[in-house]
Amino acid sequence: MSIRTLDDLLAEGVSGRRVLVRADLNVPLDKQTGQITDDGRIRAVLPTLGALVEAGAKVVVCSHLGRPKGAPDPQFSLSPVAGRLGELLGAPVHFATDTVGDSARSTVADLADGQVALLENLRFNAGETSKDEAERGAFADQLAAFGDAYVDDAFGAVHRKHASVYDVPARLPHVAGRLVLREVEVLSKLTSEPERPYVVVLGGSKVSDKLAVIEALLPTVDRLLIGGGMCFTFLKAQGLEVGTSLLEKDMVETCRNLLERADGKILLPVDVVVADAFAPDAAHDTVRVDGIPSHRLGLDIGPETVAGFAAALSPAKTIFWNGPMGVFEMAAFAAGTRGIAEAITKADAFSVVGGGDSAAAVRALGLDESSFGHISTGGGASLEYLEGKTLPGIAALEN
Repeated sequence: MSIRTLDDLLAEGVSGRRVLVRADLNVPLDKQTGQITDDGRIRAVLPTLGALVEAGAKVVVCSHLGRPKGAPDPQFSLSPVAGRLGELLGAPVHFATDTVGDSARSTVADLADGQVALLENLRFNAGETSKDEAERGAFADQLAAFGDAYVDDAFGAVHRKHASVYDVPARLPHVAGRLVLREVEVLSKLTSEPERPYVVVLGGSKVSDKLAVIEALLPTVDRLLIGGGMCFTFLKAQGLEVGTSLLEKDMVETCRNLLERADGKILLPVDVVVADAFAPDAAHDTVRVDGIPSHRLGLDIGPETVAGFAAALSPAKTIFWNGPMGVFEMAAFAAGTRGIAEAITKADAFSVVGGGDSAAAVRALGLDESSFGHISTGGGASLEYLEGKTLPGIAALEN
């Protein structure tokens, strides 16, 4: 890739210059308290922000959070993020209560060298996500006015053709931040010449969400292990009954075709944990996949499956994992995800956790993050990269 990096920008000197940083601070918030429940994405951008602060830049950070409808919505405010970011940086973060309005202009104007400002949620402005290029461009003009240079360190958003990701780089000297650079370096290892055996673990709820990456990976992987809610559509394709488990009926034939073409590469669960209801205290037990009761639903893979998947992971030299094996947020249905995560850490392999719910599970289950080779911050972006798609944010940095 012909992308300039943060080190290139630092070498030119940034002291006293305004640097606009697109970060991915889209962290989960507790609906009752508004408190951040997982600050992993905030911590991921610290190396880039810290380097700019140390070099004396006036750092203007922008990000989205959630899916507001192009207008201010208090439940999606980045205010809690500003507080946590300040704690992690060890210095106050000046928070603008709007995106490109009076508060943003005055907050940026008042920055001293080495200080950091955070603009309010980009998606409070309809121009950020607009498909109308003129509207998106007008918003990008306003954002670009806050910087003398632009750094993209929001890997979780590079697959979006949004103003702050795609249009702003065309208006400012632009570089990739340390996180984006690391993500691309890691994922390129998986798409070029991965050390073999190369084993991929896919989970999550829907086959339709992962179909493109399954199609792309099948010719290149040695084993593909499938768990989570999506496994039930594959089990149905094998002619098994899945009770009231999550099922995409319109994908059954597609799954049947994938299994026929996979030449034995796809490994499915042999047992699952079934429950009476989707609830943390629901009555549950483990059954073979050919014995799922008609009135019950599967919420996790079973211990035999964990053992079988672990055996397939053990000889691997390269592992990519995206998607939990069950409803890990409920203790009764977390054992499958924990078991697979632990099996990945025990393998003598270069392991990549593909962002999203998988990264959240690693932290929620209290697993040692350093025991994985890399934990991505971008679930959707990492999948699209592996599919071979052109990512708008990366293309904008290459231009």
